[in-house]
Amino acid sequence: MQFKKYTNQRNGTIQGLRSFKDTLPKNIQKLINKKGYIFSETLNNWKYIVGDNYFKICYPKSFKNSNKFNVSTLLIMVRRGHEIDLEYSKKEIIDKMNSFFGHTVVEKLRLISFDDEKEINYEKDYKINTVTNNKYKRKISDVKNEKIKKSLNELRKLFKKK
Repeated sequence: MQFKKYTNQRNGTIQGLRSFKDTLPKNIQKLINKKGYIFSETLNNWKYIVGDNYFKICYPKSFKNSNKFNVSTLLIMVRRGHEIDLEYSKKEIIDKMNSFFGHTVVEKLRLISFDDEKEINYEKDYKINTVTNNKYKRKISDVKNEKIKKSLNELRKLFKKK
């Protein structure tokens, strides 16, 4: 195997087939690692992780990765009146999520309650999402390879739909 050093995008490359993630530029890899994978998989498998009973009363709102100051935290929206039920099953949810991903992904759960009639103010969240989408759109437009740029735009549109 031939190793190439001193390249702009990677520390060292191995000749042969590489995964799609490894071919992406470093800044795009950081975005996918930071935001995308864990939260999207949690959303897709939320019913399996919490079960049918809790699936009806709660849903994940956001995920914050760990850094040197904070631990990784999953923010869960809970219907008013069911907070205590979910509080007692926090440990089970954390264990199930960590076993689902195969390593320690979530160390802490934060619960936020909401009313049924009132629902959540989606306009405020939508404005924040459009600002972040524009930021990602600018970063994607900096990518020079047209095929990668096109596939990243399609990926961004899929995340926007969710």
